Amino acid sequence: MSTQQLPDYFNFLAPGDIRLKGSRIGIETILYDYIDRGHSPEEIAQTYPSLTLEQVYATILYYLQDRKTISEYMRNWIEHGHTMREQQRLNPPPVSEKLRQLRAARRAVKQANES
Repeated sequence: MSTQQLPDYFNFLAPGDIRLKGSRIGIETILYDYIDRGHSPEEIAQTYPSLTLEQVYATILYYLQDRKTISEYMRNWIEHGHTMREQQRLNPPPVSEKLRQLRAARRAVKQANES
């Protein structure tokens, strides 16, 4: 680590939105790859070229220093994702509905041509 303090690596935009300074990448992205997908810090840094390996390690250290709080942050992030997907499923944007209709029309034409 450099002479920076750990919080200096992050922008605390809101209680549920912590991002790495100099990027739009949230800590949840790094931690999901590390905790849930089992990726090494080096693999994560290669996946996100806008981040340094030092930033990845800082994020992991931030998690390890306060697992309870950051685990809650991650649970909230996952729950928010589920909620947003369910809302989108129940109220799809007009373009999604139009694409669904186009696909159905193509299938119907294909089936008619095959008969």
